[in-house]
Amino acid sequence: MKNAIFIVLQIFFFWVINEISYKIVGFLQIPIPGNVLGMIILFILLVTRVIPIKYVDSGSSLLIKHLAFFFIPIAVGLMALGSVIFDNFVAFIFAILGSLIVGFIATGYTAQKLS
Repeated sequence: MKNAIFIVLQIFFFWVINEISYKIVGFLQIPIPGNVLGMIILFILLVTRVIPIKYVDSGSSLLIKHLAFFFIPIAVGLMALGSVIFDNFVAFIFAILGSLIVGFIATGYTAQKLS
């Protein structure tokens, strides 16, 4: 029971960081998504050891374990936009392939520089 409460508190902590980051983005009008800023804030808190990893480990493991569940709303939304996807199929293919190539190049370049 104690472990379940601890996991709920960890997930609540993630939610608080997310909400704070959205407020910061809205207030400062910075051009990055709030959830990205939230991940940066969490990363900084973990790297500087302000928040020890043991305080977020169980909650993050639970969320990662059920990650596929979070894609269901996206998939349903894509089904509702089937005609838009069909009308712009070629543009979508170029966008997907372009981002794939850029991702491969960036990852390869970074891996080579780090090794």
